[in-house]
Amino acid sequence: MTKERKQEIIKTFGRDEKDTGSSEVQIALLTERINELTEHLKVHKKDNHSRRGLLQMVGKRRNLLNYLSTNDLPKYREVVEKLNLRK
Repeated sequence: MTKERKQEIIKTFGRDEKDTGSSEVQIALLTERINELTEHLKVHKKDNHSRRGLLQMVGKRRNLLNYLSTNDLPKYREVVEKLNLRK
């Protein structure tokens, strides 16, 4: 992920341009990295070290989504809608 892409995500999901710690920003950044790693694993099927990292990122994103859903349900629904996480 390039610096420009990361800044764009922070600007889209953050409360201001320096907000990198809010749950929404963390979820969006993890989603971007998960998508990139998924594409990598489609080509390199036997890369089990990266697969483990992917599973850890998915688990971390799941925990952040659970936190957001219990504390701020409208924001949770907005983030899920923007990132197309639910079918």
